[in-house]
Amino acid sequence: MTDSSWTSRTRLLIGDEAADRLQRSHVLVVGLGGVGSYAAEFICRAGVGRMTIADGDVIDPSNRNRQLPALVSTHGQYKADVMRERLQQINPDLQLIALKEFMTPARVERLLLTKYDYIVDAIDSITPKIYLLVNAHERGQRIVSSMGAGGRLDPTQISVSDISETHNCRLARYVRKRLQRKGIRTGIKAVFSPEGALTDSLMFTDGTNFKKSAFGTISYLPAAFGGVCASVVVRDLITTPRP
Repeated sequence: MTDSSWTSRTRLLIGDEAADRLQRSHVLVVGLGGVGSYAAEFICRAGVGRMTIADGDVIDPSNRNRQLPALVSTHGQYKADVMRERLQQINPDLQLIALKEFMTPARVERLLLTKYDYIVDAIDSITPKIYLLVNAHERGQRIVSSMGAGGRLDPTQISVSDISETHNCRLARYVRKRLQRKGIRTGIKAVFSPEGALTDSLMFTDGTNFKKSAFGTISYLPAAFGGVCASVVVRDLITTPRP
């Protein structure tokens, strides 16, 4: 028998009709790092009934300062596997697909053959991020995209806007330019912070998986981004049915 008592506080806040709508919804979360792992958990705890999560990376010791699945005991395990177990411990009735895959163009196209009620883009590498955003936009899929959480310290500056209105964010600038080349200027919700990034914290990488650089990060900032992304998803789902 399904135990719905764990959603009682959510139902008290938003009502049964909205809670039931969440239970019928299917949300895709791509990227399970500092932003995506928290977004996935918050969405699960809100009572969304179906989720697909995707990340091809394994947990590294450097992830422990900010990523939900990163523990000493999970080092070397796939983030998707750790998050799958965690989400199913929160809601055993959750219909969950966990994909241990990086987002190549072909994989994005296959993934988006499914019609989701909402998509969370928590990818921190520009090329696969653009693949996902362009394909989701072209298919009319609702999506919220996280911009840069690195190099920042103040969570109170996090904002939600159309991608065209983002500012003072290096990642958002790159995303806007790449989207404009595809003829996309508006229509994608973005979570961003105009707080100036601490440029001294920038490091360069070997370019693996399309990622050439990264900023230093603090524990709470990516989680706060994830919380805002989750809030966009939940608030839109309970107020605006899927078209």
